[in-house]
Amino acid sequence: MTAKTESTRREQTRAGEERARTGKRLTHADRMGRGKDARDLAPLESHAEFTPDRSRDPVGLLLGQAKSRVPELVPIRHGRMLVSPFTYYRGAALPMAADLATTPTSGLRVQLCGDAHLSNFGAFASPSRRLVFDVNDFDETLPGPFEWDVKRLAASLAVAGRDNGFAAKDRRKIVLAAAESYRTAMRAFAGQHLMDVWYAHLDVDDTISAFRSQFKAKRVKATEKMVAKARTQDSMRAQAKLTTEAGGQRRIVSDPPLIEPVEEIFPEVQAEQIYKLIGEVLDRYQRTLQSDRKHLAEHFTLIQLARKVVGVGSVGTRAWIALMEGQDGTEPLILQAKEAQVSVLADYCGHSQFGNQGERVVAGQHLMQAESDIFLGWTHVAAPDGVSRDFYVRQLKDWKLSAPIEQMIPSGMRAYARMCGWTLARAHARSGDRVALAAYLGSSPKFDHAIAAFAERYADQNERDHAALQAAVKDGRAQATMGL
Repeated sequence: MTAKTESTRREQTRAGEERARTGKRLTHADRMGRGKDARDLAPLESHAEFTPDRSRDPVGLLLGQAKSRVPELVPIRHGRMLVSPFTYYRGAALPMAADLATTPTSGLRVQLCGDAHLSNFGAFASPSRRLVFDVNDFDETLPGPFEWDVKRLAASLAVAGRDNGFAAKDRRKIVLAAAESYRTAMRAFAGQHLMDVWYAHLDVDDTISAFRSQFKAKRVKATEKMVAKARTQDSMRAQAKLTTEAGGQRRIVSDPPLIEPVEEIFPEVQAEQIYKLIGEVLDRYQRTLQSDRKHLAEHFTLIQLARKVVGVGSVGTRAWIALMEGQDGTEPLILQAKEAQVSVLADYCGHSQFGNQGERVVAGQHLMQAESDIFLGWTHVAAPDGVSRDFYVRQLKDWKLSAPIEQMIPSGMRAYARMCGWTLARAHARSGDRVALAAYLGSSPKFDHAIAAFAERYADQNERDHAALQAAVKDGRAQATMGL
């Protein structure tokens, strides 16, 4: 670090402490100056840099995570990560967080998603019953440098492009599209009123209309078909898929180890004791809901609970599905309670202000998303195994739509990258200083090109890390179960 950079950092720190002490508001010019000054800490071109630490051990980090997870599910996680470099990347948020901590840092902090790869964006139903596109995974959310999310997204596009067999020039265009979309969107948000930024969202139907002229009719029709299917993905559809009728009552179908009713996991504990505990947990969860939504939730009664394996990176953390029914017994609601552990960013960005990790996830999601699930809440569980854990709760499915990444062609992924870039910028503009961020990013494509260079370098590293996990499984250091 140069003397000038260190001097600038000390000056910015003193200025921030003074503002906190006096409560003085920054002028627009002050905010722009703050953004431009941040270039002394991390010039735009510096974001291309990535030099792996020789002592890094990504497999060791993954095995360290496994210690707090369900032991018999950890091999499933590793098996899913081994499928391809892209599936490895999806599960490797912690190794990348450690790597990002070694890169130049702007000092411009926002609420980070913490795991902003392209599969953690998607469409779902808003409370107004419109299909909206947004970030949809917040397990790792925490305040931190804005560029960490951008780099996580950019590298995921490069990795996915390689998995799809795209040429290097096509991958570069895709990543440039994401970075440019982020940068230009942030500059647009900087010129808007805060309330306009807060209300901004990406409506899927409107987006299809906007892109209609840029794609062949066949692809537009296929997209519209996916959207129509997404609108059927609700609790009724989930109930039909996950449950069966037995003795006049709906029961969750057991499919170990992917779905296991709670009675099968804790056979030594009386079912009556388990459901008494679950009832208390649901009551605490409902207290975290907005009052009208709490009133709605109280109309549903718990029928059964089961553990479910979800995702790639999340496998091994405890995730439960709760089958609920309305008062007349014909209206289902399926909630998902997912364990929230300490964010992978915590060791590098500082620990959360929230003592409950479920509350951390919910608060981050509310801050970043334009519209969140009406049943989103959090709770704390003293489980039958004697260990206390934090959870957040939401609907299992509500018009959820995930893009088929492996089926994308370069032009489609480029359009998708623009959507992700805009969405991430909007999420960051809500929590960070959008004026400072826009001033830092500037009007030239320097930042875009630096991010594109970083993405390819990190895709190289990701392939080496994927191979390292393969070797660890082969020599017995790690265990993996394939095909689940």
